[in-house]
Amino acid sequence: MKFGQAQPARRLEDVRFLTGKGRYVDDIAPQNALRAWFLRSDRAHADITGLDVSAARAAPGVHLVLTAADLQSAGVLTAMKGARVTNRDGSRGAAPLRPVLAEGRVRFVGEAVALIVADTLEAAKDAAELVEFDAEERPVALSLEPGGATIHPEAPENRAFDYGIGHERETADSLAKSAHVVRLEVLHNRVIVNPMEPRGAWAEWDGSRLHLCVNGQGVWTQKQELARMLRLPADAVRVTNPDVGGGFGMKAMTYPEYVVIAQAARMLGRPVRWMSERGEGMLTDNGGRDLIARAEMGFDENLKITAYRVTVLSNLGAYNSQYGQPIQSELFSKVLTGVYDIPHAWLNTIGTYTNTAPVDAYRGAGRPEAILTIERMMDEAARVLGADPFDLRRRNFIRSFPYRTITGSFIDVGDFDRVLSRAVAEADVAGFPARKKDSEAKGLLRGMGVATYIESILGDEDETARLVLDPDGGATLYVGTQSNGQGHETVFARMTAGMTGIDETMIRVVQGDSDLIAKGGGTGGSRSVTVQGTATRATVHQMVAAMAEFLGQELGLADVGFTDHVFGAPGSNLRLTLAEAAELARQKGRSDLCDRSATITLEGRSFPNGTHICEVEIDPETGALRMDRYTVVDDFGTLIAPELAIGQVHGGIAQGYGQAVMEDAAHDANGQLLAASFMDYAMPRADDLPFFGFTSEPVPSILNPFGMKGCGEAGTVGALGAVSNAVRDALAGRGVARVDMPFMPQRIWSWLQAAG
Repeated sequence: MKFGQAQPARRLEDVRFLTGKGRYVDDIAPQNALRAWFLRSDRAHADITGLDVSAARAAPGVHLVLTAADLQSAGVLTAMKGARVTNRDGSRGAAPLRPVLAEGRVRFVGEAVALIVADTLEAAKDAAELVEFDAEERPVALSLEPGGATIHPEAPENRAFDYGIGHERETADSLAKSAHVVRLEVLHNRVIVNPMEPRGAWAEWDGSRLHLCVNGQGVWTQKQELARMLRLPADAVRVTNPDVGGGFGMKAMTYPEYVVIAQAARMLGRPVRWMSERGEGMLTDNGGRDLIARAEMGFDENLKITAYRVTVLSNLGAYNSQYGQPIQSELFSKVLTGVYDIPHAWLNTIGTYTNTAPVDAYRGAGRPEAILTIERMMDEAARVLGADPFDLRRRNFIRSFPYRTITGSFIDVGDFDRVLSRAVAEADVAGFPARKKDSEAKGLLRGMGVATYIESILGDEDETARLVLDPDGGATLYVGTQSNGQGHETVFARMTAGMTGIDETMIRVVQGDSDLIAKGGGTGGSRSVTVQGTATRATVHQMVAAMAEFLGQELGLADVGFTDHVFGAPGSNLRLTLAEAAELARQKGRSDLCDRSATITLEGRSFPNGTHICEVEIDPETGALRMDRYTVVDDFGTLIAPELAIGQVHGGIAQGYGQAVMEDAAHDANGQLLAASFMDYAMPRADDLPFFGFTSEPVPSILNPFGMKGCGEAGTVGALGAVSNAVRDALAGRGVARVDMPFMPQRIWSWLQAAG
């Protein structure tokens, strides 16, 4: 740590991951655990007229079969909680109950109807075939427009909520008076998250306490919900998260399966394990995006933005998920106006229930959707108004900080012009005409797209850290966040080493255990390093101050300080490391000094921002698209671990490219998912993407002591707009007036044919 925090380093956890020693949920399930399998609905909307599980209960190897009626008889609360927002009229959004096993009706294909627990997975699957499940089909509602067949009586016209924020009247008046008004509709296709490790969990009951091990994004919400639904005291529930192979927001929620297998373990007195299969996950994991945004932007004679109005139609799926209602309303609004100084803006989001799996958080959660909409609008406005897309952005950037947006977000610092200018240079924008000419010589269409994004960090502003100095000279750090593969162990160990002088390889990071860590905010919203790092810093400062006071009293010294990782005092030969001071404290019966904890609350959330510039080539004969060049300049403030930040950006761009170009969770008219395997659902591969150019242009945040800004979701937030604008630019010369994601070859070819 001689040269500070922001230096490259190898990830400590990769040794076990790359040698097959990772401890994922299915690796550490108890050897005597029974296997669980869920019987799921094959219809999108139907009344259950018969459910006979008697033959399944009598099948070989079966230990338990549970239905909704069985859970109710056992006293389980079968209804899950879902988030709600406040409507424009002050009322609350709809709150239909979501049962953990279908009660009376099924509302999407894949909804769990019954649980079968058996000695083996094969026996459980065989028994599921014996269940007599009869249902009378009902009309299926799939439109994002309110109306159609009623899914919940509590939600007339399937309307979940009607949310509004901003200056409605002023925005309308300003648009009416604007010299120019540009209108655009942006379709945000539904995607399936598909983490490398599907969802899974196992539960065990010792007669008085429940333990649920689940591959989630934090343990405390799971603990609270299990205790509530199973009617257990909070101290009778323990939840753990082991290594997790990707979450991306989708694993942050409580799902029905976890509650049901936990109850099964209680009833059987034996461990029960469940691991989702890939097709099962595609049907039942919370989906992402799935909305229509209709935008209008006004400009004056000098091409300064006068007003911006967006109407969003958002699909919630069949039920409110844990964060479903707030995502396309409250979270969308956080960055509604992007990086632009807009005097008047209005967002109206209408949430709709459909007969599909619930929709919830996916990398960025509302922020990618808002930035894609406004960045598509800025490019469209430049095209319609005959302006340069880079210049139009510069004219309208926020330039005075701190800045409070119309929707209430407080942006502490930024220099968007500097970031854009660096990106223009790094991407060699000046050389684009020559590259375009070279592409044309090969019969290809080349387009360039730019997106200037901003992201609002989300999640709990509070976080706790506990640091224990161990007798071996190392330390154990207990954190309230949860790694899903981002490299948290490396970052937190390095940060702690930099503050204490203890070798980072001697620092053990403990996470994801509700028995060991009283509270925490988990991972999500790009919050982890900022809040956990700040909490760790406060804990170290508290420990050092207490240890310095002890040393002064014990050794009769004044003004004991901690400099360059060594305790010392003026006029004294005292030179003790923190580990040596801890050993002295233990010898003197003051081991309490070796165990300290601190909880912090951030002053505010940071706003990472940046510019993405993408170039694509399209073959007009086939519609095939190739991403040729990609340049990113990001302002993440102080980079704590640059190599990990760059990795996050690369992964985020790949996920944004996947949604923009090839991913589409489409359903047919009967609500059947048309892409329920990797034979039909495309995912980006390494050879789909070029090497990315990444440059940091930092403006340190003033809202945390490190000056850092989150980075986990930034790649996706910027990529959707950059790729979409590049495709639009490539096709504009051929008369294609509208493009919609995903940009699959057949669709591109069809647009070109229609344009003549």
